[in-house]
Amino acid sequence: MNIEEITSFDVLIEIPKGSRNKYEYDFDLKKIRYDRMIFSSMMYPADYGFIPETLALDGDPLDALVLVTEPTFPGCVMEVKPIGVFHMTDEKGPDEKIICVPVSDPVWNKVNDLSELNPHLIKEIEHFFKVYKDLEKKKVDVGGFGNLEEAKQTVLTSLERYEKTKISFEKLSLK
Repeated sequence: MNIEEITSFDVLIEIPKGSRNKYEYDFDLKKIRYDRMIFSSMMYPADYGFIPETLALDGDPLDALVLVTEPTFPGCVMEVKPIGVFHMTDEKGPDEKIICVPVSDPVWNKVNDLSELNPHLIKEIEHFFKVYKDLEKKKVDVGGFGNLEEAKQTVLTSLERYEKTKISFEKLSLK
């Protein structure tokens, strides 16, 4: 695969927009597990999940933030296209998040790059990830945003890392 081929992909939603509940996909059970409630009064600014069959630097599938008109639900699989990447570091190390829009949502599907978003939404996303773990006493460093090409490169690298490591394909796959 090359970078030009990365036009859309599936994301498995773990946490719907507006939720304080933190859900995570349990790869052993192949089900969504309630992890915890966010300690602060913050709510997720978009649907949140991961790109199957990728491997990020933190050892998990690559995270994705999906800008939606209405929240979906944990376990929903959605075809999305990338528009940028958010760089941050948490207690496990680098933790990039691909910013995406649903291809089937007419409100969002014409957006092709972060530069087309309302600047206030960008600030909300950055603020959420900067402070959402404060009351848990966990350190988070935000590193800013990257454009569409950087997002595609991050996805490609995570796909290649997944293929290279050959960790249990069934563990990280939805199939």
